[in-house]
Amino acid sequence: MDENKKEKKSFKEEIEIAGSDLINRVKELIKEGNVRKLILKKDSGEVIFELPLTAGVAVGGVFALLAPVLAAIGAVAGLLARVKVEIIRTDKDPEDEKK
Repeated sequence: MDENKKEKKSFKEEIEIAGSDLINRVKELIKEGNVRKLILKKDSGEVIFELPLTAGVAVGGVFALLAPVLAAIGAVAGLLARVKVEIIRTDKDPEDEKK
């Protein structure tokens, strides 16, 4: 198989949300399945927290493993009125969707 066909494109986007909505939004992003990394930033752009996500992990397992991390994110969110979230995604592989 051609190496270029295996390569997935990645892209990033940045959203700004209220600190009180952060946990629910992070959970939604994890469920989407194509998110590979979340970076939480203050309004000033200072990185607060980076959360790498592994491709192909079952969502239930992810939430069980990330429970302490989500608690830490919740504590940070309680201290900040607004949070910027940088989302790094990869295109879903059509072969993965067939499985």
